[in-house]
Amino acid sequence: MPSIVRLMPGDRVLVTGSAGHLGEALVRILRARGHDVTGLDVLASPFTTVVGSITDRATVRACVAGAGTVLHPATLHKPHVRSHSWQDFVDTNVTGTLTLLEEAAAAGVGSFVFTSTTSTFGRALTPAPGAPAAWITEDVVPVPRNIYGATKTAAEDLCALIHADHGLPVVILRTSRFFPEPDDVDDVRNAYPDANIKANEFLYRRADISDVVDAHLLAMARASAIGFGRYIVSATTPFTPGDLAAVRADAPAVVRRLFPDQEAEYTRRGWRMFGHIDRVYVNERARADLGWSPVYDFRRVLDLLKAGEDPRSPLARAVGAKGYHPVTTGPYTVR
Repeated sequence: MPSIVRLMPGDRVLVTGSAGHLGEALVRILRARGHDVTGLDVLASPFTTVVGSITDRATVRACVAGAGTVLHPATLHKPHVRSHSWQDFVDTNVTGTLTLLEEAAAAGVGSFVFTSTTSTFGRALTPAPGAPAAWITEDVVPVPRNIYGATKTAAEDLCALIHADHGLPVVILRTSRFFPEPDDVDDVRNAYPDANIKANEFLYRRADISDVVDAHLLAMARASAIGFGRYIVSATTPFTPGDLAAVRADAPAVVRRLFPDQEAEYTRRGWRMFGHIDRVYVNERARADLGWSPVYDFRRVLDLLKAGEDPRSPLARAVGAKGYHPVTTGPYTVR
């Protein structure tokens, strides 16, 4: 069962990026639980209350006035690296986040939850040839690979500074993959069915959006007690540090040992396990500090597949795929 998050109904919550995957999901759940929600996005949508930019200080100031919490998933994403300039990334991911932090602190907001990404780890995710898979905890030092990772890391640092200087309670959630769009790596996308890829990823680098929302609600409820914290939000891996060499060398053998029923179900579907896994995201700190209990992991997904059911949560199905660009640009475009 999802974690039980007790929040005071009526406390106004500002959700940035309300037309996006996570923003919409957050607005849906918060509204369903009786919260007064302001959705801020540059795009109009049924979940957007104010159409405007997080870089516009006057707009942000008006939106945070009277809010108890700011949930900040709005961002330029990795799919935008080829369509937007580095300056665009700095403007949105760095300047926009700073504007929100400053105005939230000035307005006396009680909690600020910043949606970051496991992409901040960048080159730290790729071990040397012949080395075991990387065991990725919050203690791993980020080595950004691109402007997306660089700007999200910079925004995290701004969160730490504003907390230290102004006392704003801030929780950073480094989320793993939860988007429904196809994989952006041509070789992977062409070698495996999309649902096969996503099922495999629940072993080490994916989360269902319902669990990601749950982590955000827990973070907003506990931010004042935590003060400042960074957490990895990803499905609970079945692997242990003792499995890292084996999953890098022969992942199917490890999965067969841990899930004896996996191979038959994959064979029935014409699916394959990845031959090698190079990193494993570890969510132990989020589970301990936030009281987070993610529902969707590889075991859950496999059981749903065996039962002939959709392995996605009802929330994931409701939000659906949005794409990241208004015109066709590649695998991330669905509209």
